[in-house]
Amino acid sequence: MKNSKIILASLVLTFMGYTNATAQSNVTKFGLKGGVNFSNLYTDNADDENVLTGFNIGLYAKVPVTNSISIQPEIYYTGKGAEVAYSTPVNGTAKFKLNYIEVPVMLVANVTKNFNVQVGPYAGYLISGKTTNESGTYNFQDNIDTDDFNKIDAGVAAGLGIDLETVSFGVRYNYGLTKVGKENSTTNQTYPDAKNSVLSIYGAFSFN
Repeated sequence: MKNSKIILASLVLTFMGYTNATAQSNVTKFGLKGGVNFSNLYTDNADDENVLTGFNIGLYAKVPVTNSISIQPEIYYTGKGAEVAYSTPVNGTAKFKLNYIEVPVMLVANVTKNFNVQVGPYAGYLISGKTTNESGTYNFQDNIDTDDFNKIDAGVAAGLGIDLETVSFGVRYNYGLTKVGKENSTTNQTYPDAKNSVLSIYGAFSFN
């Protein structure tokens, strides 16, 4: 009888421990994330060797669906753009600096306990657009401003992540599907066919 009580108590404690661990793993996490952006524009005139370096910072929530799959909505400020060479009406280069509030919704799948893959759509709203003339004679600063760019940017994102208790690290690529610049029949200098391309390296900290 004594042995039976010991076995029963052990089973109860084991079950309670398993339940507690499962409950902890299924808790929605909230946190802060940020990192460095390396951005460019999809256009024949963009030089891949002259990407713009910017940053992103914001908040995220990680909502578990199963033990290995989560949905991760985010909201953050992010800088995009490119250094672009132009040839009409004169030759030169310019920097396009575009700042967005962006909301991706990522599907996060854990391949192992600490390693995950991510994929999902994103949408962004342009809050400011600035151009500077690096060479040539066209006056970008006075002729192009935020109103010359489309307000909405949308596309798909994919990445890899490493989770270490309350901190995470990862890399993500954003592939834009919407056009950045508006049609401009006078100068066409906002490159209306261009789309955003951004590679980000980030770190994240969970509040719980």
